[in-house]
Amino acid sequence: MRIISLNAWGGRLHEALISYIRQTDPDVLCLQEVLRATCVASGWSVYRDPGLELPQRANLFAEIGAALPGHDGFFCPTSRGELFDGDTAIAAEFGLATFVRNSYSVIAQGLEFVHGRFSHDGWGDHPRPRNAHCIRLFSHEHASTVTIAHMHGLRDPAGKGDTGERRAQAEALVGLIKRVWPGNDGLVVCGDFNVLPESATFAILAKLGLSDLVTGSGLTDTRTSYYPREGRFADYMLVTPEVKIAKFEVVGAPEVSDHRALLLDIM
Repeated sequence: MRIISLNAWGGRLHEALISYIRQTDPDVLCLQEVLRATCVASGWSVYRDPGLELPQRANLFAEIGAALPGHDGFFCPTSRGELFDGDTAIAAEFGLATFVRNSYSVIAQGLEFVHGRFSHDGWGDHPRPRNAHCIRLFSHEHASTVTIAHMHGLRDPAGKGDTGERRAQAEALVGLIKRVWPGNDGLVVCGDFNVLPESATFAILAKLGLSDLVTGSGLTDTRTSYYPREGRFADYMLVTPEVKIAKFEVVGAPEVSDHRALLLDIM
C-alpha cells in the first residue's frame, strides 16, 4: 500500500501537482489545504485577505478526483468563505481531502474538529478551525487492516511553539483515532501539524505507540524552495510497530507545493 501525505497549498502548483499524483498513483492520498467550490467546474480564483492575494484552484477536490478515477474521495471542510474571479465572489469550502483506491474497503471512519468548529460564514479568525480524518481500511489482497489518520494543525501567527490550544489539538486527535482504531493493527498518522519536532504533540501521540519517521530518519526539512523562511519542519508521518515499512521518502523533487510530499510504502 502506498500512502502519500501532502499540504496541497490550494493547488498553486497545479500542473506539477496533478502530474505527480497521476505518476505516483497512491493507494491513499491525504491532502491538506484543499478547496471545493461546487458552483464552478475548475479554474483559477484568488483568495484575498488584507494585504494578501493568493491564486487558488477553486475546485481542487474535483480536479484531483478526476486525476484518480479509481479512487473514492472524501472531502472534510473546516470553513466556507469567498474566493474571487475578478470582482465575482465564489463560495468555496476549505479543508482536508482523503482519496482511497476503491479496491480497498473503508470499514470504519471518523471526522472531528481538533480546534474550533465549522465556520459557515467566512474563513474564521486566527487560529482558524482545523479538523482530522481517520479511516480504517481492509485489504482484500492481504486479508489485513490498517488505520490511517491525517490532520492539518492550527496555524498560530505567533509561531509553531507549544500552546494550550496545540496540546488540546493533539489530545483531540488521539481521541478521534481511538474511536476508529482497534489498537491491534497498523496505525499511520500524518499531515501538516504546524509544530516543531520537540512539541508535546509527539509525546501525546507516543501514548498510542507512534513514532515519527521524519525526525527518526534524521531529516531536517519538509519544505520546498517555494517556502523561503526559517523553520523547515511542518509535515510528519508517524507509525506504530505493526506497520511494516518498505519505503519512506520526504520527496525533494518534483516540487508540487511549498511543502514536500511524504511517501510511505508499506508491506
